[in-house]
Amino acid sequence: MKQQDTRLIETCADSKLIFDGKVLHLYVDRIHLPNGAQSTREYIKHIGAVAVLPLTDEGEVVCVRQYRYAVEQVVTEIPAGKLDSADEDHREAALRELREETGARCQSLTYLGQYLGSPAILNEKIDLYLAEGLSFGETDFDDDEFIDIVRIPLSDLVDRVMDGSIPDGKTQLAVLKVNELLHRRTQSQN
Repeated sequence: MKQQDTRLIETCADSKLIFDGKVLHLYVDRIHLPNGAQSTREYIKHIGAVAVLPLTDEGEVVCVRQYRYAVEQVVTEIPAGKLDSADEDHREAALRELREETGARCQSLTYLGQYLGSPAILNEKIDLYLAEGLSFGETDFDDDEFIDIVRIPLSDLVDRVMDGSIPDGKTQLAVLKVNELLHRRTQSQN
């Protein structure tokens, strides 16, 4: 951490678990603010997740469409899923989710960085990956997953991100990062 950041740090005085669910764990903490005053923070702990942008040799992104109960709509997004355990290897989890949700295996998996969806209230960290050199087999959906698989050209997906028709944040970020990564690859080859 940089020296100048220490003036912004809040510290925990007391932590109370309010709800201990299967996926989410809600806490209310009493904290010390940087100026010495006290306040509270309500936040959710999550084990973490991975998301993968599968890119075909034809330049199509293999997306999934599924109903998301919390927002009451069908969402088009890249394959993703939570870690099975806190110490699970994130690359292995990404490969698992890619196979389970799309039936794909990849020759190359590139780390794109980490996404924090709502850091004011949620500690979930999503590691993003680009999968290339795809081959396809059978999917293996969870019993409670109902998914349609769609292929969308990357350029069309960029347009959909830019016009607001792809609301999922992790998908937006991965699409734009992959688009820029491919642009840079092309530039370095010239």
